[in-house]
Amino acid sequence: MDERLRRHVDLLMERYPALEGCRPGIMAAYEILEECYSSDHKLLIAGNGGSAADAEHIAGELMKRFMNPRPVPGAFADKLIEIDPERGPGLARNLERSLMAIPLVAHEALTTAYINDVDGLGVFAQQLYGFGRRGDVFLGISTSGNSKNVMSATVVARALGIRVIGLTGAGGGELAKVSDVCIKVPETETYRIQELHLPVYHCLCLMLEDCFFG
Repeated sequence: MDERLRRHVDLLMERYPALEGCRPGIMAAYEILEECYSSDHKLLIAGNGGSAADAEHIAGELMKRFMNPRPVPGAFADKLIEIDPERGPGLARNLERSLMAIPLVAHEALTTAYINDVDGLGVFAQQLYGFGRRGDVFLGISTSGNSKNVMSATVVARALGIRVIGLTGAGGGELAKVSDVCIKVPETETYRIQELHLPVYHCLCLMLEDCFFG
């Protein structure tokens, strides 16, 4: 891994020394995500409650600029202007390149219909089956590591050939056992786990942005 990217992890550890034990997991998770995006695949993210908000947050950081500008390629900018001389220049100026990330918590009509009509605990699994393709990555966020709907999604992910990253508390739960990589932050209280999840995924987003758009 490039030293520039490692520096993001070093800075994270300087700010949050308690996360030092998570360094190998963060590095391994990054490698999986870099390979995913280098192959033009996508990230699918799920969690409940505060972890659902984290899923949305992560997608927001990846689908637009986080720290660095991400201008579209010149040829695409030219195409926009050619197609529509009035709107094209603004689009060429303002559109930003994305790292595709889909929060499975965000589709209210689909999720509420599936919960009501079929299976409340299978809602993430259904979306993963619909959206997921071999080569994608599933990020399951669960403070306990035992969220039933997240675990069901991991079964579908593994059946499809989708690698699984877990983000949990210290125990890891079932999610740690089935993940390709599990980042277990060293807390046991839900709110404290969530407080450490944010800097971990911010670090991953920074590394990815630096790699692809830095």
